[in-house]
Amino acid sequence: GFSRQNTLEAGFSRQNTLETGFSRQNTLEAAMPMSRQETPQVGISRQVTPAPSRPEGIFVRQVSATFSRQSTPMASPCGNFTRSVSETPSLDWQVGRRDSLDSTTRSSPKMFRQLSGGDDLKRKVQGLLNKVCPENVSTIVHKISAVEITDTQQLETVIELIFKKALTEPHYCETYADLVFSLKSVFPEFPALDGGKPITFKSSVLNICQNEFEELLTGLEPTEEEKSLYTGEDLEACRKRRKDRMLANMKFIGHLYLRQLLSAKVIGSVSRELVSCEDVGEFPAEHALECACELLLAIGFTLETLPTGLQVVQQVCSRLYELKIAKNLEGKSAFCKRVQFMIQDLLDTRAAGWSKKSFKSSAKTKDEIRMEQVRDITARQSGAETPSAEFTVAGQRPMYLSPM
Repeated sequence: GFSRQNTLEAGFSRQNTLETGFSRQNTLEAAMPMSRQETPQVGISRQVTPAPSRPEGIFVRQVSATFSRQSTPMASPCGNFTRSVSETPSLDWQVGRRDSLDSTTRSSPKMFRQLSGGDDLKRKVQGLLNKVCPENVSTIVHKISAVEITDTQQLETVIELIFKKALTEPHYCETYADLVFSLKSVFPEFPALDGGKPITFKSSVLNICQNEFEELLTGLEPTEEEKSLYTGEDLEACRKRRKDRMLANMKFIGHLYLRQLLSAKVIGSVSRELVSCEDVGEFPAEHALECACELLLAIGFTLETLPTGLQVVQQVCSRLYELKIAKNLEGKSAFCKRVQFMIQDLLDTRAAGWSKKSFKSSAKTKDEIRMEQVRDITARQSGAETPSAEFTVAGQRPMYLSPM
């Protein structure tokens, strides 16, 4: 009997403890601030310490549940909770959020500044060029043609962006050349400032090609500014980037010629100047010989079919052979073995009718890749060896263009 009575008294004591806890909770809820300017309620759970006899966790959970029903905004690092419960955030809060952002976000063009006309043009065209591939050239041409061009400066900006993209991605040189060919009749003509011939898309392409070629002749040596910024391997990497840009420029110029955007006269002048045909007693730089070989491998077949082009090819190839076997004053070869092999490869390709074996495939469409896959599967099924390289005609004009 006494044991049962003690158990009942312990139960009553536990009930009184719980009621005391609930009463304390109601007192705190009544005393909670309802204004935004007062102290947030998030600190209450840290200030109140439950009594040792109170069941652990009950008071904290009920106060947390009370918070979820309040309409007062709570502090949040990202501001999501405040925006979800506050219909009209105050102006002071917006200014504070803007000041708390880092400098990168404050300078974002989408949030805090208006793009100028030139910046907006570059952004649009660059975004379209990033999506170019052999399958969607016509779509990209249609979208770029919808961009409004109002003066010659904007026209040159579009061409320079295409050139820059083609030189940084030489694998897609043919695709960018197709893009330039499709855009040549899209943009309008603009009157020249000196009253001469109107400035067209094609003439602007010629001017930019000339500027790139003149920059090529300056050599691979870094500028004084680059020498002050880089040393050792960084300088060598700078030279390599400049050389890769030169070779890509020659390849791109060659594909522009194949699409009738540059004349044979211009190509002949460039080729002769690269190998110093006018100054036989002077040895050209090695990078100039590499550029000459790259250019002829890109246009050789088509250039040799023209009477004027045939004369250029013969003259340049003869000059390259002389340079290949030339000796310096010490009796050693004037050029390194790598350049000699490159010249010999060009001469062998010409002797084979400009047919060469290529291990680096050019950019292709999905249909062309599927056809190659079917051909390889058929070859394996018949027991034949799958070709590891493809034979191409160096400098052949695209099929959709008629001969000059």
